[in-house]
Order: sequence, then structure tokens, then C-alpha cells
Amino acid sequence: MLRTRLVSAFFGVLALGLASGATAKVDVTVHYLKQVVAPPPTLSNLDPIPEDLGLRGVELGLEDNITTGRFLGQTYALSVTEVPEGGDFIAAVRAALTSGSLLILDAPMAQVLAAADLPDATDALLFNAGAADVALRSADCRAQVLHTLPSYAMKADALMQFFVARRWTEIALVAGDRVDDQAWADTLETSARKFGLKFGARKTWVFDADMRRNASQEVPLFTQELGDYDVLLVADAADDFARYISYNAWRPRPVAGSEGLRPVAWHRVVEQWGAAQLQSRFEDLADRPMLDRDYAAWAAIRAIGEAVTRTGSSDAATLRAFILSDAFELAGFKGRPLTFRTWNGQLRQPIPLVHERALVAQAPLYGFLHHHNELDTLGLDQPESNCTAFEN
Repeated sequence: MLRTRLVSAFFGVLALGLASGATAKVDVTVHYLKQVVAPPPTLSNLDPIPEDLGLRGVELGLEDNITTGRFLGQTYALSVTEVPEGGDFIAAVRAALTSGSLLILDAPMAQVLAAADLPDATDALLFNAGAADVALRSADCRAQVLHTLPSYAMKADALMQFFVARRWTEIALVAGDRVDDQAWADTLETSARKFGLKFGARKTWVFDADMRRNASQEVPLFTQELGDYDVLLVADAADDFARYISYNAWRPRPVAGSEGLRPVAWHRVVEQWGAAQLQSRFEDLADRPMLDRDYAAWAAIRAIGEAVTRTGSSDAATLRAFILSDAFELAGFKGRPLTFRTWNGQLRQPIPLVHERALVAQAPLYGFLHHHNELDTLGLDQPESNCTAFEN
């Protein structure tokens, strides 16, 4: 059964005399729809996926919008729908579209595409806060879908910039055998070749033994066949086996990707640019650190709030046009303003490179230049994208 609830907040205008243009009364309803997906079985349960992942981010963003909106006569209502495993996500989208055209989707790629292709969604504005698939930003893009979650390509390019800067030019890779693992591995390999790095041996992890007991015996033998390399990439989308690779590989080399040095949208170790304050506010709300999908959901509703503030409108077409214009900027606590790419709807954003205890670097790194925006060195630049839906 679907669980839907309405979180609303209505505030009067606290300052007299704000009566024209962007200060006119505006009512904004945002629908957040989350498809619950059963996590695959993993060797360790030390890092369970929070049940409120994404939801707490959109709630924090709602609070931020309310803070600004109360002075401008703008009121916000948030409708939250969680579709259980095997539930009808598209039916939930249809229901949401009957009462609003601003939707934030935390769902796999297939559901995002199905939602965007509904006739009722043609004039809606959808934010993808849960699917990192590169195809959604390329051949399978949709004109009314904007992406606040970084793509796999953005994360892979962030890593490769770091490797180039460190002159780690020879790469080996270990990937899981799940579809998501192989997709992440393929993206890493494509990115490595894009940056002129030498991509060497690639092996698939197929062990079903308990690595909590056997890692020190099995991993050295498994990685010995990789030969020599400067850095070992691990593609493990489910966080299943990657933790057992570090310090057990045959060669004493750095590990990156799903373990060791990781590219993320957000992490608790990012403390500059006001990020510590955002993290503190999130922890007060959720009693846990902010994660990637929390940040993506927060950025989505904040993008809506910023556009409403600047346009004085809640109309989806008006908001989309402003969000994709040169006038839009989002303060994202990452050291530079965030904007959307006009050719595929992806939110430009720096990618922190972290380990569990510190920020190592933030991409784009110094020296990686672009004729328009250095953030476009991460992920699909316009000539690389096969997205045509945004051309008109």
C-alpha cells in the first residue's frame, strides 16, 4: 500500500509593503515520490541504507524554502509518497500530477523514464534525484527531466582528473558481476580512456565465500593476476565486497572507486564553503549524516524555491525556463554556484573526492580548463551528449 502524507507550512507575509512582482502571493506544491528498492544481499551489514534516504534531504530543503518564502508571500506544501517494493510507481506519479506539476523522483532509471513519458507529465517539471545512469543525460534524456544527482560519468571523470594530476597513469579494475557494478565499471573505463590513461587488466569479482574470514587469503591471489598498476579501481555499486580489497591486494597500491578514494555528491567530511553548517542542520533533522541522494533531493527542492523566488511564479514551464537560463544560480555549499546544463538538464556541481576521515580533493581540479564552465569537464559535455530533447 502506498504511504502518502502531506507536510505543509503556510506563513503570512511578515513584512508590510511587499506587494508587487516576485512578492505576490504564490502557493507552491511539490511532490516527492520514492520507489523503495530492495537492497541486494551483501557480505556486511555494517552500513545499512537509511530508510529515510532522500526524504530528509527534501524536508531540509523545504525548511529553507519556507524561510525565504515567508517574507515574500510564498507558501510551500510537500506531498510525500513512498511506493513499496513491487508497488505501482507510475500510478503514484499519475495521482501526484492531478494536484501539481512539480515532482521530485527518487527512483531507478526505468521508473523515471516511464514517469516522464506519461501524457500527463508533458507539461510537468520532474527532478531526478535517484538515478545516476549516464543514458538519462544522453540518448534517453527527456526535456522535462532535470537531474540533481551527479551521473556516474561525472564521478568517474572526477577520479580521472585526480589520477592525471598525480600521474597515476596505469589502472587496473575489479568489478562486481551485478548489472550496476558492470555499468559503473564501464563508465570508469570510458572515462580513463577519455583522459588518456592506460587501462590495463579488468577482472570480475565472483566470490561467494565469506570475505570477513577469507579476505586475507583470497584477495591477494585474486589481484595477483592484475599485473602492475598505479591505482586499483573497484566497481561495487552495492557496497558488497569493496571494503575487503583495501590492504589485501597483492600490490601495495592505492584503491579508488567504491572504496578508498571515492567520488561523492556529498559527504560529512566536506566542511568548507558553509558545508559544515548544512551538515549540522541535516544531522539535527535526521540524526545521521547527509548522503548523496539526500543532497540531490535537497538541491531539487531548493532549485524550485530559488526559481519561485526569482520569478514569482509556480508554473512549471516558467520555472523550467528560468532554471535553464543564465540568470539561475543555486548556492550549493560546494564553493561555486551551481547551474543546469542546457543540453541535458544536469546540475553542474563539483565532486568531492573523499575517504572516510577527510576530503582529499574536489573536482574539477586546477588545470582542467573549459571554454565555457570548468564544471563541464565533469560528465557529458555538450559534444559528448546524444541528448536532443533539449534542442527546442
